[in-house]
Parts: sequence; C-alpha cells; structure tokens
Amino acid sequence: MKVLVVGSGGREHALAWKLRQSPHVTALFSAPGNAGTAMLGSNVPIPVSDIQALADFAAREGIGLTVVGPDDALAAGIVDEFERRGLRIFGPTKDGARFESSKAFAKHFMERHGIPTARFGEFTDSAEAHRFCQKMTYPVVIKADGLALGKGVIIAKNAAEAAMAIYRIMDQRQFGEAGRRLVIEEFLTGEECSLHALVDGSSYAMFPSAQDHKRALDGDQGLNTGGMGAYSPAPVLTPELERAARELVLEPFVRGLQADGLVFKGLLYPGLMLTPGGLKVLEFNCRFGDPETQAFMPRLKSDLVEAMEAVIDGRLAECNLEWTGDAAVCVVMASGGYPGDYAKGREIQGIEDAESTGATVFHAGTRCVDDRLVTSGGRVLGVTALGTNVRAAREKAYAAVGKIRFQDAHFRRDIAARALKA
Repeated sequence: MKVLVVGSGGREHALAWKLRQSPHVTALFSAPGNAGTAMLGSNVPIPVSDIQALADFAAREGIGLTVVGPDDALAAGIVDEFERRGLRIFGPTKDGARFESSKAFAKHFMERHGIPTARFGEFTDSAEAHRFCQKMTYPVVIKADGLALGKGVIIAKNAAEAAMAIYRIMDQRQFGEAGRRLVIEEFLTGEECSLHALVDGSSYAMFPSAQDHKRALDGDQGLNTGGMGAYSPAPVLTPELERAARELVLEPFVRGLQADGLVFKGLLYPGLMLTPGGLKVLEFNCRFGDPETQAFMPRLKSDLVEAMEAVIDGRLAECNLEWTGDAAVCVVMASGGYPGDYAKGREIQGIEDAESTGATVFHAGTRCVDDRLVTSGGRVLGVTALGTNVRAAREKAYAAVGKIRFQDAHFRRDIAARALKA
C-alpha cells in the first residue's frame, strides 16, 4: 500500500522510518516532510493545515493509510474529513482529539471516571478565576484550555503572578481563542514520566516507559522547549507503577469512553506525575510524543502498519506489540538560541559518520538547498542509539552526536543522566 505521513518534525521522520520497514508499504509520502523523510520516499509540499488538499492528494494518489503527527491537524478534524471520503487514517476524530485540545474536557473526564489528577477549576469569567485563586495554595498552574503551541501553561508562584497570568490569557487573549476558557489547578511535585498506548476504543496496547527532557539547558535549567531528548525505558516507572498506570489510567480511560459513548482510536499519551501521594495524570495528549517517538521506534519490533490498521479496525486485542530488550537514548541537537531566536541555513555535516557508529539520525528542522543539508528549525536532529542498557545507549548516542557539526549547534549533555542515578 501507499502511506502518507502528515507533519515535518523528528516525530514524523521516526514514524516514516518505521513505517517504511513494513513489507506492506510500496511507496511513502510525507507532507510536507523534511530532508530526512525525503530520503525514505517523496515529500509533498502541502502544509499540515490544508486538510482539504491533503485529502485530495490521498484520494488522487490512492493512499492506503495516512498517519497524522501533529496535534493541531487532529484538533482541526483531519480524521473526520478523511473518513468522510472513505480514506483510511490513523488518529482520533476531532471529537476524540478534545482530550488534548480542551484541557477542561479532559479534566472533567478524569474526574468522572476516577482517574487521579490535580484538583482544578474551570472558568470562562476572569473574576471567578481570580476568586478561585484566592482559595488556592501557591504555586498554582494556570492553563489556556485550548491548544497554544505548547506555551499556554503558566506556573504562578504567588497571587500577583496568578492575577497577571489570568489577565494575559483571558483578558488580553495572548493565546487567542485557546484562552477563552481557563483551567487552574494545584501544582504537583514529583517526577514526570511519559506513557504511550495505542487505543482502539475498547482495548489498549501499552508502550514501554519513557522520559523526556523539556528544559533547554543541563540540570533542567533554562526555558521550556518541545523536548531536548528522551530515553526508554525509564527506571522511575517501576513494575508496580506500570501496573498502577494500567489500573488507574488506561483501564478507566477505556471504560470511560464506553460509558460516555465516546469514540477514540489512535495514540493516547498521558503525561504522568509520580507524586509522593501516588501517580497522577497531568494532561492527555492524542498523538505520539516528540522526542519520545524517536526513542520508541528503534525499539519496536512489530510491524507498525499492522498495529495501526488493527486500531482503525477495532481489533487491537488481536495485536501483540513486541519490543527489543535494548534501551534507547535520543539526544536532540538544536539551533543556538532555541527556543528563542535562532539562525537558519547553517550547513550540517557528519551525519553519515554518526550513522556509521550504529546510531540513527532523525531529521526535524532540516532541508536541502543546492545539494547542501542545512538547518531550518529550532530542533534540528534527534540522534538515537540503542544499547544493552541506558548507560550503553547513552554513550553511543553522544559518540554519534560528536561527529555531527553545524554552526552554533546546541544540545544538552545530561540526557538520561537521571536514569543512571536511578
């Protein structure tokens, strides 16, 4: 079959890389893709936001499976449009994507079905939000309800910061319509962990554990980013906590879908906080994590096409995902200045040398100009290596990073260091 991957980042390159390994795939397209996906198939110059054009292309080209990477396309209803045309596509509908596109919807679902999460309030009136904050213990977490490109979350350390956050989000509409509704919740302490699972509406298949690194600088310092690296498995998610994740999160989620008459088919990615009082869900995401996917895909032994088709057809219970026993570490190489201002067009060298060590280099912000590979985004590459344990994978990943060069390249030097301490 012909397969289309929607998106242009490192997550999409990793998905395309794994999908291309399936014997079912005869041709691979990426829209709009990057320099890495171009080496696996053909890039199509259609933006993620142009759902009609993507569906037109899939129908015209006879695409047998479309895989959606970014959350905004799911929230905009790309799956609904494809299904309306009889096109097979992996991901939740617009209604199902509300678990990510509306934090209030997700919190009320968790509250209804006993999924542990932070105490919260939902507001459409800023005066009510201010009154709620007066009753809270600081710090508090203030979130724009809708999608805000990962920037709609503010941690307020005191009443003054909370008041300013409410003003910026609700009154100034700093995040546009995403801030029309507000969620304010208690601040949870502990260690974060990523949970991924395929869900077909009535059953689920859980991935191994993983952790990512959001801060730009070593020691979890600096600004939040889209993710500076990830590793899998994460020792912090012990076998006991994995059982708790199944019993307290995934099983109630599936039961809740059925009780509420909701349809969700795709990838569920709950962000977890392992608090002193037990496991709690920070939020739900409805797509593969980035850069967790770059760590997961090299570990996955099963055919990804077959697994996704089982989700679409509602027969995931028949599918047994197999994973290698190796650990994986992904180190993100970013442009200097990211997540702030950064230059583009820096020539990238050394990828072949890096991959000769056995590592896999997933492209994110890259493109080809006059036969030269150059930077085109903040996060440029994700360098992933496998090893018999996290320490071995980490050493191999950093050895590969050391062979890649571009001006002002920036990467954290402590990815997976917390796993070694554990």
